[in-house]
Amino acid sequence: MRLPKTAHTSRPWRIHGIAGDFQVEDVWALPTPGGPDDFPRLVRQFTEGDATGDSSPVSRALFAIRWKLGALLGWDKPDAGVGGRVQTLRDRLPADLRDGPQGPAFSSRPFTSVYRTHDEWAAEIANRTMHGVMHIGWVPDGAGGYRGQMAVLVKPNGLLGAVYMASIKPFRYVGVYPALLRAIGHTWQANAGEKHAT
Repeated sequence: MRLPKTAHTSRPWRIHGIAGDFQVEDVWALPTPGGPDDFPRLVRQFTEGDATGDSSPVSRALFAIRWKLGALLGWDKPDAGVGGRVQTLRDRLPADLRDGPQGPAFSSRPFTSVYRTHDEWAAEIANRTMHGVMHIGWVPDGAGGYRGQMAVLVKPNGLLGAVYMASIKPFRYVGVYPALLRAIGHTWQANAGEKHAT
């Protein structure tokens, strides 16, 4: 379920002091009900394999088109990414976060973990169009449990980035996010079943 931006901005997340020059693009409640200690499992789900799942044909097709365009136009070359065109957000971290857990490495996605706390994790991505942050938090669900919350923060790269972000917005809401949230929920439930079976 899509949430108002204040669902992210009103919480005392550490990311506010690190990526204050980024725009909050989207905030979503994740279909990942759990207890207070389940946040590490959610982080692992995002980083292991294709756990967030581009499971719908529409979502897979949109991503395939995006990667093809990126290859043709040079958007995703190494010098356009983190450590190339932009500095990593790890350079902005206060000492306690820099010395704490960075978070796990991704096995198949072009993201890099920035930091992780007991209820918050941030990962970044950059290319010629933008520098982005995927922020995952673990929040009370109002019914005695917890769930994940995902915020997407973006810093567009000039006019190209602004035009790109505006042009993909309808596709994100129609084709990408619905499939992504379904896949996250499906994987979460499947993993919960395996956890209880063992």
